[in-house]
Amino acid sequence: MESQTKLTNEFTKEMFEPASSEDRNAEKIRRPSIKYWPDVWRRLKQNKLAMTGLIIIALMIFMSIVGPLINGFSYFQQDYAKINLHPNSTHWFGTDELGRDQFTRVWYGARYSLIIGILAAAIDFIIGVIYGGIAGISTRRVDSIMMRIAEVIYSIPYLLIVILLSVAFSKEGSGTSLFVLILAMTLTDWVPMAILVRGQVLQLKESEYSLAAESLGAPKRWILRKHIIPNTLGPILVNITLTIPRAIFAEATLGFLGLGFQAPKSSLGSLANDGLAGMAVGNSYQIIIPAIFISLIMFAFNVLGDGLRDALDPRLRK
Repeated sequence: MESQTKLTNEFTKEMFEPASSEDRNAEKIRRPSIKYWPDVWRRLKQNKLAMTGLIIIALMIFMSIVGPLINGFSYFQQDYAKINLHPNSTHWFGTDELGRDQFTRVWYGARYSLIIGILAAAIDFIIGVIYGGIAGISTRRVDSIMMRIAEVIYSIPYLLIVILLSVAFSKEGSGTSLFVLILAMTLTDWVPMAILVRGQVLQLKESEYSLAAESLGAPKRWILRKHIIPNTLGPILVNITLTIPRAIFAEATLGFLGLGFQAPKSSLGSLANDGLAGMAVGNSYQIIIPAIFISLIMFAFNVLGDGLRDALDPRLRK
């Protein structure tokens, strides 16, 4: 008792100091918590190369809509007095062998190329997610059968199928239609998406929240739709951004080989094919300009995909 009193008497007022405002706020939350998708957007904005790609894509989509209306020349307008003019103040991208304005035609071609790429990616997404999700959530026997079928389909050369279908349907005399091109591109290209989704489902169906939902009696389809697929959107979005330029490049290859859109329709690939003959007479701009646009679109989607992959990776979160 006496030792406790002695220790108490040893504490004096001079030994204590008022707590500063910094000490009081030491454990205060500095900023509100950020949810997953706003944080993904924040990290994506910090990637200058990915944002450059996003800006290029937005400009391409905007100009493919309003570009043909800017300089006042119609897509079908021909002027034989202005054949093969090099780029000038009137015809910004020059004219072709029929005197048609290349600026207008390039933006029309970009419109068709973007439509093909986006529609092909959307179809690959729908088929791949459904097929891969069913395979991953089903029994091992069903999964094995479905994956063997997918592997057989994927073993067929992709570009060979596109060329064969395009040739077969173009024999009717009307050229290759938009429907045929998209059908040919999506016939086998959905398999990588299905394999990706199936792998993600196999991993996530063993997670705690999936097992908890299953233990409470939730059906597998509900677990797949509500829990598993939303958590696989990150890799799926990255795959989509890489599928679009692949489809655009395949369409450009077909157009360059003369198997794409036939006149009067045109895509960037068919414009490059039309401009190939002009190289021999010094009109190389007719093939260089469409090739530049194809390269820009592919570059933009690829760098955007790389940026999304980094932004969606939770291990890189700061």
